[in-house]
Amino acid sequence: MILVADSGSSNSDWMLNLPDARPLSFRTKGLNPFFVNEKEIAKVMKEVPEILPYANEIHEVYFFGAGCVTPDRREIVSNALTEIFPTAFISVESDLLGSAYATCGDNKGYISTIGTGSDIGFFDGENLQTGVHGVGYVLGDEGSGAWFGKQLITAYLYERMPKDLAKKFAERYRLNKDIVIKNIYQRDRPNAYLASFAEFMAENRLHPYIDTLLRNGFDEFVRTNVMTYPDYWEYKVHFVGRIAYHFDLQLREVCEVLGVKVGSILKSPMEHLFHFIVDRETKLMQER
Repeated sequence: MILVADSGSSNSDWMLNLPDARPLSFRTKGLNPFFVNEKEIAKVMKEVPEILPYANEIHEVYFFGAGCVTPDRREIVSNALTEIFPTAFISVESDLLGSAYATCGDNKGYISTIGTGSDIGFFDGENLQTGVHGVGYVLGDEGSGAWFGKQLITAYLYERMPKDLAKKFAERYRLNKDIVIKNIYQRDRPNAYLASFAEFMAENRLHPYIDTLLRNGFDEFVRTNVMTYPDYWEYKVHFVGRIAYHFDLQLREVCEVLGVKVGSILKSPMEHLFHFIVDRETKLMQER
């Protein structure tokens, strides 16, 4: 059995291929090793009743996650998964590579993730080439849920948000400075907290202020990330993540203005990624 995971900072999607049955799908909270440790990851997995009966039958686990960009972070996830699946081969890679497999397959192209955070890389058909981007929600993550959340919260607290929208925001969240500071500086996963305000943008997407905010955020993402590549116009740019997916109208229009070729826009890479991995491993097994 092969288990595949796509993990962001907010949620993790999992799929397990079952013999003579439809794949088993389930979701856990995000398992970004910058925000959760080895024990916490193992605890989350032990609380998933769907997977435990198959723990000793799973022989391969492919985990693609946010924050899995350095050997030490990948080791945190690998050690935790080994505790749950003791007989399995464990592979831990970045979520960006998983998204590249899901959108590019074996073809060349740029892959951008725009969800809770944001990042970009170039996939040459075999390997992912990352650059200077992906510096996290404090320094970067342009156009992401966390980035938009910061804009909304600061505009509200500084009383720069239009009054009609500020009234809706106040009724929806009942925030003040102390609540915001506590959630961002004193609690776990502050980036996911910031990204949660994307729901407000979706509910008010027709408001001129929200529309402008979205266009400005995507413009900054494209200029800061995509257009820093000298040949960005030669290949399609694929997007993965709920922010890119739910606000694809503004994203597509910004890309068109800036001369960026848009490829796929997926809310989640899970379905495509799962089939790519299972097909690849099945083919390799048949060739042995």
